[in-house]
Amino acid sequence: MANSAQPLENNQENQGGVRVTRTTLADGRELIYFDDDPAYVSGEKTRQLHDSRELPAARTISEMRRDPLTGQWYAYAAHRMNRTFMPPANENPLAPTRPGELPTEIPADDYNVAVFENRFPSLSMHMDVAEDFATRVDGEELYPRLPAKGRCEVVCFTPDVELSFRDLPFRRARTVVEAWAHRTRELSQLPGVRYVYPFENRGAEIGVTLQHPHGQIYAYPYLPPRAKEIAAQAAAHRQETGEDLFDSILKAEQASGRRIVSTGEHFTAFVPAAAKWPVEVMLFPHRAVADFAELTGEEKDELTRMYLDLLQRFDRFFEGVEKTPYIASWNQAPMGPERTNGRLHLQLFSMMRSPDKMKFLAGSESGQGAWISDTTPERIADRLVEIGES
Repeated sequence: MANSAQPLENNQENQGGVRVTRTTLADGRELIYFDDDPAYVSGEKTRQLHDSRELPAARTISEMRRDPLTGQWYAYAAHRMNRTFMPPANENPLAPTRPGELPTEIPADDYNVAVFENRFPSLSMHMDVAEDFATRVDGEELYPRLPAKGRCEVVCFTPDVELSFRDLPFRRARTVVEAWAHRTRELSQLPGVRYVYPFENRGAEIGVTLQHPHGQIYAYPYLPPRAKEIAAQAAAHRQETGEDLFDSILKAEQASGRRIVSTGEHFTAFVPAAAKWPVEVMLFPHRAVADFAELTGEEKDELTRMYLDLLQRFDRFFEGVEKTPYIASWNQAPMGPERTNGRLHLQLFSMMRSPDKMKFLAGSESGQGAWISDTTPERIADRLVEIGES
């Protein structure tokens, strides 16, 4: 691609008041800018599109194998062993590319929100699959094997490495939500994709390898265990009661009120009655919304405000802890026949059980998936409500 700061017409679109600009990195991976800055929305300014690095073409060798004992698929991506780990500040790959500094994954010297294909993905479409690819391990029918064809994207929330999502102004956080909707819509249409999963890991305590505020989106070629279990439970509930499982949960929580954290016109935040993490809350839409792409503008606005509020409550949960490590898990409806048995909802949780002490998943949890909690959902809800006005 020629070195140019002027994006081509067909590289741009507008969505929800956000200018979307596409380009390709030096190795063929896609990069997309999401700009809410008025100067960029109007087209008065444009982002740098040219990646000055010399990189080999993106090629990934990843595979999946199915465990005959559980029926679950596992991905194997040996190239990730050498992925970037806690680089020094001057080698931050998620920072803008500034004059006189090393070029990064983002060619522009600034950005609002940026999304690009992961350089070290678990799942990828940049894969040359041999015609004689062995679809069985050791030729055994018992062990199916497939190419791990999907997509892994990185979502950079801000160019400021010192911030967290909770620190974003409403407009910028709303742009991230718009990016999630945009990417969900497109990734859902990739051949073979069954499930699109936006998420954020925050905190070295849970294995974050880059401190820059960012999230990820995985487009799986199979249903992950949780999504599969939810779809199965929803189908069974509908068959047994004639009701939608998500509506039933929402009605039960609203009727009780005991674990409600906050309520809006379109969403309700509550600690689930069977919460298993030391700190956990869910955010449910009031109507049957399959994914981010189906949200209205008003729903996106409220979701943004309520999500920012929940993140701020999380960071006040423990005395003396400025940043509670967490996973923000955005569940969406699957593609295919299970789609009617899913609904967009957030599961926000932390493994921290007390200040500077983490819950480790030992024998019962890791070995058998048999959960034992050190607190109760009601105590979690009481604390989240208590700190809401701080």
